[in-house]
Amino acid sequence: MRTSTRRSHRVMALAAVAALTTGLLAGCAEDSDDGSSNSDGGSGGGKTTLTVGTFGVFGYKQAGLYDEYMKQNPDITIKENVTTKTEVYWPKTLTRLQAGSGVDDIQAIEVGNVTEAVQTQADRFVDLGKDVDKSQWLDWKTAQATTKDGKTIGLGTDIGPMAICYRKDLFKKAGLETDRTKLAEQWKGDWSKFVGVGKDYMKKAPSGTKFVDSASSVYNAALGGESERYYDKDGNVIWDKSSGVKKAWDASMEVATSNMSAKLKQFEDPWNKALSNASFATVACPAWMIGYIQEKSGDSGKGNWDVAAAPTASNWGGSFIGVPTAGKHQKEAVKLAKWLTDPKQQAKVFAKQASFPSTPSAYSSLKPLAATTAFFSEAPITQIFSDSAKTIPTQVFGIKDQPIGTAVTDVGILQVEQKGKTPDQGWDAAKNEIKDVLGQ
Repeated sequence: MRTSTRRSHRVMALAAVAALTTGLLAGCAEDSDDGSSNSDGGSGGGKTTLTVGTFGVFGYKQAGLYDEYMKQNPDITIKENVTTKTEVYWPKTLTRLQAGSGVDDIQAIEVGNVTEAVQTQADRFVDLGKDVDKSQWLDWKTAQATTKDGKTIGLGTDIGPMAICYRKDLFKKAGLETDRTKLAEQWKGDWSKFVGVGKDYMKKAPSGTKFVDSASSVYNAALGGESERYYDKDGNVIWDKSSGVKKAWDASMEVATSNMSAKLKQFEDPWNKALSNASFATVACPAWMIGYIQEKSGDSGKGNWDVAAAPTASNWGGSFIGVPTAGKHQKEAVKLAKWLTDPKQQAKVFAKQASFPSTPSAYSSLKPLAATTAFFSEAPITQIFSDSAKTIPTQVFGIKDQPIGTAVTDVGILQVEQKGKTPDQGWDAAKNEIKDVLGQ
């Protein structure tokens, strides 16, 4: 699934993302008090029960993978334990990893938490790099889950390659280019060029519409294409000196200090309503966003939405699955983890919901549903996202990557966009929040 990272905007997004067809959260059970829900992965009276701990919708059950695996391996029963309250998942998992008990046989790890897992919990995970051909995955994806001494604690599931989803009907009314290829050329290479198109849009914007949903979405999308983020390769916090953060912040401030933002928080009810009412013309669009837009826009969006390449190759979101050493069935769990993340299985999940594979060999076989391509004006969705995925830079993540990002977007950018503060005041607000996050 998708990108915090999942528990900042990405996290919330990925946990909420829709299937390419209908109901995005159909596979989740009701919350219990701790945010967990147990849902059987399929029927079967196997001798060994493997548990798979996930957050949100990973698509394995929805795509029928558990049932398929149990049919092939009649001695195995799979039970999926879903933590639907995503802010609960990782702290709960950390506690169980450190206690050496209560973990699932397979444990999902979100990209915003993978560095913490690599740096502080590596000895509590099986080294999966010994059991797989790591060349199956994108290099940068595997690198995120690999320790300095070469131990790979997680196998890549999905990624969030970036595009721009846009309402070509609104673009036409504003007198702008509507052809996806020509449009992408106008903002290619620089998110400031994208903002420039937004300024042109607002000159003749259809009544009641804005160019983007929020400045934060522009920030996250722009930062997703930068190799330098909040930490350096030695684990030092550099967010306030990072060139990548500076570029993304500047682009977001151009949005926040203009009239082009709808000032909405993604995935909340007002944002959902704005999608259905065509209140904004563009949204930074990781692959997993496709299904969400399709569902929330409804019939009014069919054929009006289109997809163009983003200004830069960028990633927003993605996860891994690992095998805790405290699990009861390590050998069987490793076999299942390898199978679930095989390119063939990743392609099946893509066909069911908008989870873009982290294995390039799957790309040639990816086939969005006909209803999806029709909804997005027959855009070559697979090609656009594949091209982005192959050129995304390797990014460095840190232990507090997730809360630092949330401080920047939910405190710093919000101060400017919604409360009228200056960019300097917004930056200072983010800095103060990050000091608290880091305990300084």
